[in-house]
Amino acid sequence: MSTLDDIDIRLIAALKRDGRASISELAAKLKLARATVRSRIERLMASGEIAGFTALTRADVSAAPVRALTMIGIEGRGTERIMAQLQGMPAVQAVHSTNGRWDLIAELATDTLQELDDTLVRIRRFEGITSSETNLLLSTRRASTRR
Repeated sequence: MSTLDDIDIRLIAALKRDGRASISELAAKLKLARATVRSRIERLMASGEIAGFTALTRADVSAAPVRALTMIGIEGRGTERIMAQLQGMPAVQAVHSTNGRWDLIAELATDTLQELDDTLVRIRRFEGITSSETNLLLSTRRASTRR
């Protein structure tokens, strides 16, 4: 595990805000030499501290207004089948396996509460699901959004 100093932390934060920023833009913003920024990025990538760069799509930044997390308990060995069923649903944004009381957590996004309710009814009817609990997301703050 590498040790990050203040410059590394500020550089990573700037890249999270805008992964397409040029070396010159980053250097000006961080008040560093371009060569310093370039070598720091190369070192952070080589060490695995920066694993890659990604693009945000319009859908990523304009999420459906009704969002929720559904924790799901599964009986037996049906986890892979249920994950596949969930991933095939339009309202399901992501499915996470987890430990503890719940086996899976599904991130849901819909346009209306009625659509969310319909989605939950369908999920609860999947064979092998023994229990579920849903929490509405009221607000989200992402460290990687542009400022």
